[in-house]
Amino acid sequence: MSLRYFYELCTAKVIITNYRTTEWFMKRKEQYYIQTWHSSLRLKHIEKDAEAHLPEHYVQMAKRDSLKCDLLLSGCQFSTDIFRRAFWYEGEIFEHGTPRNDLFFQDRAALRHEILTRLNIPDGYRIALYAPTFRKGHPLDIYRLDYEKIRASLTERFGGQWAFLVKLHPHLRSEAATLGFGEHVRNVSDYDDTQQLLSISHVLLSDYSSLMFDFAFTRLPCFLYVPDLETYLQNERSLYFDLSELPFVSARHEDDLLHKIQQFRDEDYQRALDQFFQRIGSFEQGQACQQLLDRIRAVCFQCERRSMVETV
Repeated sequence: MSLRYFYELCTAKVIITNYRTTEWFMKRKEQYYIQTWHSSLRLKHIEKDAEAHLPEHYVQMAKRDSLKCDLLLSGCQFSTDIFRRAFWYEGEIFEHGTPRNDLFFQDRAALRHEILTRLNIPDGYRIALYAPTFRKGHPLDIYRLDYEKIRASLTERFGGQWAFLVKLHPHLRSEAATLGFGEHVRNVSDYDDTQQLLSISHVLLSDYSSLMFDFAFTRLPCFLYVPDLETYLQNERSLYFDLSELPFVSARHEDDLLHKIQQFRDEDYQRALDQFFQRIGSFEQGQACQQLLDRIRAVCFQCERRSMVETV
C-alpha cells in the first residue's frame, strides 16, 4: 500500500474497495466503508469457505476488516448467500448489482474506438482476450498457448480478422514478457482496467477467474481452458460450481479447445446463460453505480444537503 493511498484511505469520508484493508487502517467514526469485493460472482471458494487454504494472518485480518465494513455489495443471490456464510460479516448487503459491470449494459462504441486506438489495433479487428488466473508457485508453461492456431479457428468459425490480447494476473505481470507472443498477440498485462478490455472483446478465454461472470453480461462467447483441472483442485481451492454447471464451454487441451470453438452454437449458449442467470438470481441491470450513489448521498451527505437547502 502506497503512503498516498494510505493517507487517502484514512482521510476519506467514504471508502470503497474491492479487497481487504490492512491492519494499518483504523476506521474513523465518521467514515462509511463500502466493500465491493471481486466480480458479480466467483468460482473459487473465498474467505471462510477457503479458510484451510488461507494464511492465518490473512484470516485474522479479514475478520477485523469485516467488522469495519458498513455495506457489502452483491451481484446476485448466490453471492449474497456466500457472503452471509463465509465473509465473517453480519451487516447490510446491498443487492443492486456490481458497479464495475454497469459498463456492459451501455453503448461502448466510442470507448471501444478509444481503447483500440491506444492499443494500435485497427477498428475492424475482432478481439479475443485471454485472461487466466494465477497458480501457486507461478508456473508459466500453462499460459503458453498456440495463439495463431486459436486465431485461425476463431476466424474460421466467426469470420473477420482477429487480434489476441493476453492479460495475465497482476501476480504474474513482471513475468508476462518472458512468454513470448506472436505478431497478432498483444501483452496487455499492464493495462490497468480489465473491465475495459472485457468490454471490447468478442471472445473471452479464461480458466478459473471470476472475470467469466462479468463477461457473461456481454452475452458473447466465453471458453474455459483448464488443462490442469485436477491439479488445480488439489493444490489451490475448491470451486462453487462444477464446470459442467456453467454456461461457458470448457476444454481440457488445445485440440479440444480448437474443436469446441468450431462446434460453438450461439443458440445453446444464450439459453444456458438465461438459465444460469436465473439460477444465481442475478441483480445486474446496469444501474448499480446510480443505486450506490443514491445510497451514499442518503447516508453520508443528507444532512449537508438539507442544510444547504435551508440556507438558500
